[in-house]
Amino acid sequence: MGVRHDDRVAIVGSRDREEIAHALAAECELLEAPTTVLFMDDFLARPAREYPEQLSLRLDEIRPTVSFLAVSLQEGELAFRMPYRDHVLRLQARHAHMPGISERLMEEGMAADYNEVARITADVTSIVRESRDVEAQSPAGTDIRARLDPGLRRWYPDPGIIHRPGEFGNLPAGETFTSPIQVDGVIAAEVLGDYLSQRYGVLEHSVLVHVEKSWIRKVECEDEDVRSDLESYLSKDQFSKRAGEFAVGTNIGLSSLSGNLLQDEKIPGVHVAFGDPYAGETGADWECPTHIDMVGTRFTVKVDSQYLMRDGKFVY
Repeated sequence: MGVRHDDRVAIVGSRDREEIAHALAAECELLEAPTTVLFMDDFLARPAREYPEQLSLRLDEIRPTVSFLAVSLQEGELAFRMPYRDHVLRLQARHAHMPGISERLMEEGMAADYNEVARITADVTSIVRESRDVEAQSPAGTDIRARLDPGLRRWYPDPGIIHRPGEFGNLPAGETFTSPIQVDGVIAAEVLGDYLSQRYGVLEHSVLVHVEKSWIRKVECEDEDVRSDLESYLSKDQFSKRAGEFAVGTNIGLSSLSGNLLQDEKIPGVHVAFGDPYAGETGADWECPTHIDMVGTRFTVKVDSQYLMRDGKFVY
């Protein structure tokens, strides 16, 4: 985050992640940066399905130049997290988005060599930036093809180096993403996003998601609870079943699934999210109040017929 003594740091945590919020604050204070720790639970009841005015006013008073959102996940809280992120970016803060952060992630994904992650992310972004066709397969059963248009949709690298005012990224980091023009095929999801990540972790039975012309047509899973919860999530908005994000994970410090989406989507491979396409970053011309990632492992990936990855290892 490039924290310096002349920064003003705001850390918004949740009470069940209090130790992490205070650990982040301690590191900032070692750099002599004035730091304020706030807890979302003190401003509204959870699940937080709105962005409270009192928290907004408090942040306006602080006017942070650096922001951390280090909270657990609960159902429906995109309605809190996204307005928070947008607010601190309007204040021109450098923002670290950490929904679902845990002690394990602090010790694994956050302990990566981020200079190396940034190098890999830059390399991969340079390869995919002008691509028009990506194919990906995995042993779990993924077999998809994504059609891209570099003239309409941008790739957005998220290397974990967040040093410019008004810039944000997820931490742990390590991915580059765009919004696809079209996705077709089958996705075998081993980890699901949003609050389903915290609810189910690494799935005992992969979810098979059948996609045609970017829209989910069928969901299959031996675990009826998982299937039902996913279908319920996908019914929340008219665009919840539309492929909004296509991404390549680039954190080479990760080799196995943790069950936590915030980290698992950074494992080298590809993942697809349905719902919001992050229009501000990708240039997509639509939006959605939901966003759910579907993550797998051990991908073989071709970009415009050239191998980018084999069995989860970059070969470019």
